[in-house]
Amino acid sequence: METNSTTSSALQDAYRSQYADADRSWRDMGARMKAETIHRLCHSYRFPKMLDVGSGDGAVLQQLDQLRFSPAMYSLEISESGASRIRERKLASLQNVQLFDGYKIPYGAKEFPLATCSHVIEHVEHPRLLLREIARVSEYQFFEIPIDFSFFVDKKVDHFLAYGHINIFTPSLFKFLLKSEGFEILAEHSVFYDTAAIRRSAPGTLAFWAIWLKTQILKAVPALRKIKPSAYAVLCRKKSDITIF
Repeated sequence: METNSTTSSALQDAYRSQYADADRSWRDMGARMKAETIHRLCHSYRFPKMLDVGSGDGAVLQQLDQLRFSPAMYSLEISESGASRIRERKLASLQNVQLFDGYKIPYGAKEFPLATCSHVIEHVEHPRLLLREIARVSEYQFFEIPIDFSFFVDKKVDHFLAYGHINIFTPSLFKFLLKSEGFEILAEHSVFYDTAAIRRSAPGTLAFWAIWLKTQILKAVPALRKIKPSAYAVLCRKKSDITIF
């Protein structure tokens, strides 16, 4: 599928050196949880080949490599510094790392049994275009997004832009996006940050206990688990094209 849209020059410039810093500890911590979620939703399938779209610095790929999740992993990344970091990891199952423009995937139709896209859609200017390209090249798709929504999220625009998050979702809104694009949800999981992740994100004692308590309440109430988890993940499959009217 050809698209006329590419990532804006402003975002390309911002991401070009995103992973040049040497501190990987926070990304490695998050990668462990992301890889565990991929394994959780995909464990009943066998994927001899997979494509990871938006691999960042390769931290999730390294965790999947250690889990021997797939014998042949391929990576696409928009950031030059990210692609360099991925190559530096020298992962045994990684076959290829390519830079791409954020939308046009340089592979053929249904070339991959699985495509993963973890914590990427919230950064993308044209999410539907990327979703369609991922579906074009894969049989099954895994997506995970952070759940940043709050009732006053419009008061926190600068906060989320500082993380590159230009799209805000709830689990239900993300499922609406997928279903309206013709995806069938096969499995889903609400992710809650563990104690180590909460402590890293909230180093102050008061902030830590406030977030920890909120997390325990959300996890304990079934109705709340699907509204405000830390992140939300799905395994899905494209069944039809978008249809309106």
